[in-house]
Amino acid sequence: MRPLSLWVALLSLTAFGQQPSFVQASPGASRKTSVPRPPSASDPKPTNGNEQEPSTTLKVDVKLVNVFVTVTDEHGAPIASLKKENFKLKEDGGEQKIAVFDRESALPLSIVLALDTSLSTRKDLPLELASARRFAHAILRPIDALSLYGFSEVVNEVVPFTSDAKRIDRGVDHLRLGAATALYDALYLGSQALDRREGRKVMVVITDGGDTVSKVNYKEALRAAQEAEAIVYSIIVVPVENSAGRDTGGEHALIQLAADTGGKYYYAASLTQLDDAFRQISDELRTQYLLAYYPSQKLSDSDFRRIEVSVEGLNNAAENYRVRHRTGYYTWKSSRD
Repeated sequence: MRPLSLWVALLSLTAFGQQPSFVQASPGASRKTSVPRPPSASDPKPTNGNEQEPSTTLKVDVKLVNVFVTVTDEHGAPIASLKKENFKLKEDGGEQKIAVFDRESALPLSIVLALDTSLSTRKDLPLELASARRFAHAILRPIDALSLYGFSEVVNEVVPFTSDAKRIDRGVDHLRLGAATALYDALYLGSQALDRREGRKVMVVITDGGDTVSKVNYKEALRAAQEAEAIVYSIIVVPVENSAGRDTGGEHALIQLAADTGGKYYYAASLTQLDDAFRQISDELRTQYLLAYYPSQKLSDSDFRRIEVSVEGLNNAAENYRVRHRTGYYTWKSSRD
């Protein structure tokens, strides 16, 4: 369930724009689904020749806000024994009453697993694929669903959401190398897919961190993830021979995106490190907490509200605990033509 906003406004009528263009599935793939391209900032906006500025919009929050929280100790091990009274939750600095508290190990998971298949990953791709297979088999239960994406110069949904690990295995077998890297497009389109799902929504991205051909930028990808309430985990593959000259801009973006959505980032340079990252992600997803509340402040002149969660009431035990959650939510969704 996501927060919704009740809009009270007078808006001018606009004509429909052009239909979105599509990313073509690469040849040789099996059962690949073409994915709509994300909009570009340079794309012309729809117009009917009679544009007017919209009137001021009043935003009223009327729905429950869900916050999925991960708590770990100083060694990164999940803490799974906390109670409702151990948490304090604030929105824009004001303390909120926690209306729903639950341990979320039983809630269904929707996972987008996005694999970078650009030319820069050619030496590490076999290791990534082997580790991704093991993760899918370990994490999926009958109530869960995973969608497999491959991205290079295009973004392909290779396998739609399914709990069938064998179907995912077949999809992994059909991933092929491309040329460039559309990382932000993959994050944007994966978030769009998750936005239509219920329950906990997670994106796991395996990449070397570069981005060369995306139509959307980092801010657009981040907003799409936040609007979808997606928790992003980034596994950054760092080939030793290329570590000195790699594109760190993409890495920094992935690190920040994980922090803003309540996820985590990992570096991996070997199969063992890849497997360990996937194991830690799996452990965390089985030990999350759900805190949900009705915002005490009904009206807002900002489209983004910030969330803070802390742990208390454990004497000194909580001093070294790390609490991770999404940093906030939007009171209205951006247009996604």
